[in-house]
Amino acid sequence: MARKAITSKKMSAVGPYSHGIDSNGLVFLSGQIPLDPNTGKLVEGDIAAQTKQCFENAIGILEEAGLGLDDVEKSTVYLTDMNDFSAMNDVYKKQFSEPYPARTTIGIVSLPLGAKVEIEMIARRKK
Repeated sequence: MARKAITSKKMSAVGPYSHGIDSNGLVFLSGQIPLDPNTGKLVEGDIAAQTKQCFENAIGILEEAGLGLDDVEKSTVYLTDMNDFSAMNDVYKKQFSEPYPARTTIGIVSLPLGAKVEIEMIARRKK
């Protein structure tokens, strides 16, 4: 099966990439920063507000693919300040049920548009 682009009707890409790619039963989501799909601007607020928006954006892409957060196998979280880990984690753990997806959290220098957090995911279609 060739890879198939997944595009969320709720948002637009801010670069030359697909929101997601469906390939052989796996769905790869591009990293989601906390852009408000209504304004196209970064959500104001603390790391909790930004993390929530990242999830809302990712959920929109998963829904376009006919999937949900229960289908996520792996996620990667990028933080510009590792001091935000605990607050991000408080929001993160409310999004998933056990067993939680595998996850990597990486501290980085900066993100597009000054975002504090970016989250990418890999989901699997159930057979």
